[in-house]
Amino acid sequence: MQKLLAFPSVFELQQQQRTAGSAQQQQQVLTIAAGHATMQQRSDAAAGVLDSLRTEQGMFSGWRNELYPVTAAFDAQPALLLERAAAPYFGIRAYGVHVNGYVVGADGSKRLWVARRSASKQTWPGKLDHIVAGGQPYGLSCSANVVKECWEEAGVPQQLAAAAAPVGFVSYVSISEEGLKPDVLFCYDLQLPEDFVPQPQDGEVEEFMLWDMSKVASVISRSTQYKPNCCLVIIDFLVRHGLVAPEEAGYLQLVRQLRTGDPL
Repeated sequence: MQKLLAFPSVFELQQQQRTAGSAQQQQQVLTIAAGHATMQQRSDAAAGVLDSLRTEQGMFSGWRNELYPVTAAFDAQPALLLERAAAPYFGIRAYGVHVNGYVVGADGSKRLWVARRSASKQTWPGKLDHIVAGGQPYGLSCSANVVKECWEEAGVPQQLAAAAAPVGFVSYVSISEEGLKPDVLFCYDLQLPEDFVPQPQDGEVEEFMLWDMSKVASVISRSTQYKPNCCLVIIDFLVRHGLVAPEEAGYLQLVRQLRTGDPL
């Protein structure tokens, strides 16, 4: 916060009252200075500060040149747009899309396409991942983002990607070195032909592998090979497809924890 307050024409602290039970408490709130009246003005002012902190102080690894909306709710108008790499520093809720790309065999058994992230990626290098996943940027619908990411990450053509079905969401709150991450991931199921083989397109994936669901479940439950947030989406897939049943110990707790925090 102190780094931001070094730019008083953009960021300032305000005293606000909040109710805690029956008591009124004073709290300090970081705000954009009042002179920045529109979303574009606030976005431009914040961008100038972030660029200065990045170039002069080396902050914000994994800079994406991708703007995330700062909103009170997913379908609300954004107060401003913020570089994706800076989102955890501000604790804003970020959104993403994750696609379960799976194949159904002649016997009805399901297998899941698994991606291994490139060893050169700045975040989670070498970890297992979905066939397609990406952050949800401003100005693009979730379905359009799925189609875009399907082609960019795995070479899934538009006519196949358009069949991805929205099946809900998972949410979580995590704390990293950068800050707080209250994220919501919109989940999609995409049944792919048995003869389709995804191909890395953008250098972010090292390889794709087609695994039996039993192997996927075993790797998730017994290792840390997967990128953590992918585990939630895959567990949700296992539950919805009846591959994890209520007879399993801890079933209710497991399902409940797929949507933690306040996704709204």
